[in-house]
Amino acid sequence: MSEKVRTKKRKIGHVGQAILLLLAAGISLSASRTVGQQFKIIGELRDEFKKLRRQSLERAIEALYDSKLISEKRDESGTMTLVLSDKGRKKALTYDIRNLRIAQPEDWDKKWRVVMFDIPEGEREARDALREHLLFMGFFEFQRSVLIYPYPCQDELDYLIEFYDIRKYVRTLLATNLDNEAHLLKFFKL
Repeated sequence: MSEKVRTKKRKIGHVGQAILLLLAAGISLSASRTVGQQFKIIGELRDEFKKLRRQSLERAIEALYDSKLISEKRDESGTMTLVLSDKGRKKALTYDIRNLRIAQPEDWDKKWRVVMFDIPEGEREARDALREHLLFMGFFEFQRSVLIYPYPCQDELDYLIEFYDIRKYVRTLLATNLDNEAHLLKFFKL
């Protein structure tokens, strides 16, 4: 088999992250022991995969090649297989929805990340899930629909927003001064 890897550097977008998760799910499927586990994995991924449009998918695959997160292998019959690299496997695991965490740099940049959302009642499950994820990741709940965090977290926020398909309801701000900053500094132990 020959292996083709492209070398141009690009940022991974939301669709690329979804593709990484789909590839990681393939690994999970192959490791699952029962048909029930396999159906559960497939069911969880079905909705995510339906959201991908062909053109976006092709651009995302190109970006994943460029970032060396995947490669393609062709066998003698010409069948192409996408392969998750070690680097891609590590990246996919960082976007596992159930275990999503935010890396904390050693030095704080003295900026606050503010997430505001106004998600309609008809999408209450997505609204509650977003709030719970943000709290789980360590955000401070300023109000029910306004949460604050001191460290860079845009990739993780974008992933959650895309995962729940709520982009039009969520806004993010980068603030340098908040009137209750002393309380926040104490909360985050800064």
